[in-house]
Amino acid sequence: MADISAKDVMSLRNRTGLAMMACKKALIEAEGDVDKAEELLRKSLKGKMETKVDRAAGEGRIGVAVSEDGVSGAIVELKAETDFTAKNDKFIAATDQIAKLALAAPAGSGPTEEMTKIVDDLRITTGENISIGRIEKIEGQGGSTKFGQYVHHDGKTGVLIQAEGSIDDSVLRQIGMHVTAAVPRPLGVSPDEIPNEVVEKERKFRIDQAVESGKPQEIAEKMVEGGMRKFFAEVALLEQAYVVDPSKPVKEIVGSDATIKAFRRWEVGEG
Repeated sequence: MADISAKDVMSLRNRTGLAMMACKKALIEAEGDVDKAEELLRKSLKGKMETKVDRAAGEGRIGVAVSEDGVSGAIVELKAETDFTAKNDKFIAATDQIAKLALAAPAGSGPTEEMTKIVDDLRITTGENISIGRIEKIEGQGGSTKFGQYVHHDGKTGVLIQAEGSIDDSVLRQIGMHVTAAVPRPLGVSPDEIPNEVVEKERKFRIDQAVESGKPQEIAEKMVEGGMRKFFAEVALLEQAYVVDPSKPVKEIVGSDATIKAFRRWEVGEG
């Protein structure tokens, strides 16, 4: 039998987060090979973890990554059962790592083998049902594309922004903060991008209100159109009042040399 030192046991414990006795047993089985012992633990405990996948994973963290040249970005949601785990440094690092792996993978692809291993390791060390909730990569078109990112301090909300033209990273971050904090939440970049079903529902509501008020048809139609302009100003990102300085619309913060092409605002548990 291999001589198992306390140093090796502690090293394996630090790598896996598991109990000392479990680490020592694995090292004995692996004849002192720390890497082999870690793999044995991962394989044996993964089987036990699979029985927990039906447990609710309502907590988690959003991760965002942008390429060094700024022409592509990725956003991911990593889910956990408890807020305690979601705030753990290893969980935070894993979320960021998965976002970077998503950035390196082709757009439209699902979780890779490397991502799955990260999730499996977290399951083992936390004893919780860890899973990738959502994952998306966006690639820009042309050399003027630029991506920005913002993750709220609690990690529960993240924003990925795609822009074109001349715009500073700091401005993109400020817009990301706006997208996170704005009430009502922006539903599209411009009025044209608000989903049709949302627009029609709002229009019908305002028409019904105008009819019920007994206004003449001509006045009712003007009331509805005026109300819809106000609605678009409330939910279209570029038309919204900037949260830091409500006297200015977001499009003024973007400036005339750039435009926002798309954004993703993800919040843990909504997908």
